[in-house]
Amino acid sequence: MSARLIDGKATAARVLAEVAGDVAALKARGIEPALAVVLVGSDPASQVYVRNKVLRAGEVGIRSLEYCLGAEASAAEVLEVVEGLNADASVHGILVQLPLPAHISETQVLQAIDPAKDVDGFHSENVGGLSQGRPVLTPCTPAGCMRLLRDTLGDLAGKHAVVVGRSNIVGKPMAALLLAADCSVTVLHSRSVKPQRLCGQADIVVAAVGRPRMIDADWIKPGAVVIDVGINRIEDDGRSRLVGDVDFDAVQPVASAITPVPGGVGPMTIAMLMHNTVTAARQQHAPSAQE
Repeated sequence: MSARLIDGKATAARVLAEVAGDVAALKARGIEPALAVVLVGSDPASQVYVRNKVLRAGEVGIRSLEYCLGAEASAAEVLEVVEGLNADASVHGILVQLPLPAHISETQVLQAIDPAKDVDGFHSENVGGLSQGRPVLTPCTPAGCMRLLRDTLGDLAGKHAVVVGRSNIVGKPMAALLLAADCSVTVLHSRSVKPQRLCGQADIVVAAVGRPRMIDADWIKPGAVVIDVGINRIEDDGRSRLVGDVDFDAVQPVASAITPVPGGVGPMTIAMLMHNTVTAARQQHAPSAQE
C-alpha cells in the first residue's frame, strides 16, 4: 500500500487563509501588519524567493517593503538599513534574505535584528527561547513541518522522531519543536554511528541533510511518517528536476504518509513566514502589563 501524500500546498493555503483573517482583525483595530525584506546582491534564486514572499504578503493583506542593496554594499550599510527598520514602529517583521555576500557576516546582521521583529526566528534570543520552550518567533521551515505533522497525526506525544541533519536553520530547531511536542527525539548527522538502523526505529522521520535521495526504503520503519525538507536539483535523463533527500519512489510503499518534492514542505515555509509576521504585529501591539 502506498503512503498517502501530505499536501503542503493545500495546508499552506489553509494557513494563509487563517493569516488573512488575522490580518483583517488587526486592521479593524487600526494595525496594518508590515514585513520588510532586505536583499543584498543579485543572486537569481534569492530574487525569486523575495518576489514570492512579497506576493504572498500582498495576497493576505500584509504591507511589504523591499530594500535592495548591491552586492558591493558594506556590512555597515546593511546594518544601517536594519537599524532603521528596528526603529520604525510601523514595521513588524524584518527578513534579511540569505545568503549574504561573502564579505558580510550573516551572524552579525541577523543578531542586529530586533528579536521581536525577527520573523525568520534566527536571532540567538529566539533560538534560546525555543530551546527553553518559551513562545518565541520560530524558524519557518521547522514550524511548517510541525503543522504538517499535527495535521497528519494529531497528538505527537510519545512518538519517536528522527531528524536527519543538524543545521541551525532546520535540524536543531526541528528537534526542539518535536521535544516541545513530547516526542522522543534522535538527531542524526555525519558522525552518527549506524544512522540507517537508528532511523529505522522512528515513527516520524524529518530529512534535512541536503543530499539527494540519500534516505531509501531501508531507512524507514513500515508505517512511519516522512517529512522531506530537502530540495536538490539533479540531472535526470538529460533534464533538470528537483528531488528531496528521500528516495520518494522507494519510500512511498513503506511509509504511511510522505511529503512530495516539490509541493510538500516548500509552500509551508512562506506560509509560516506570513504567520510569524502577524504574530509579531499582534505581540508588538499587545497591551503592556502597566496599562
